[in-house]
Amino acid sequence: MQKRDAAQADQLIRALCEVRDKTIRQLRWLGEQDSQLEAAALRRDVNEAQAHIIRLQRRYLVASAPQRVEQAR
Repeated sequence: MQKRDAAQADQLIRALCEVRDKTIRQLRWLGEQDSQLEAAALRRDVNEAQAHIIRLQRRYLVASAPQRVEQAR
């Protein structure tokens, strides 16, 4: 992985987190309005965004983190 890939992934993760958080706020509001169908669709969107975030973190950020070298005992 290149540093540029990790940086782009980081930006995308931030954007997805913002969208996810906004959607969660909408979901809470809909819960107060008793709009179950729209709330279900938003929950699917939140879950999908979270799945993308996790995949990006695992693929680009965890993979690009320096590996720890354990000391010999």
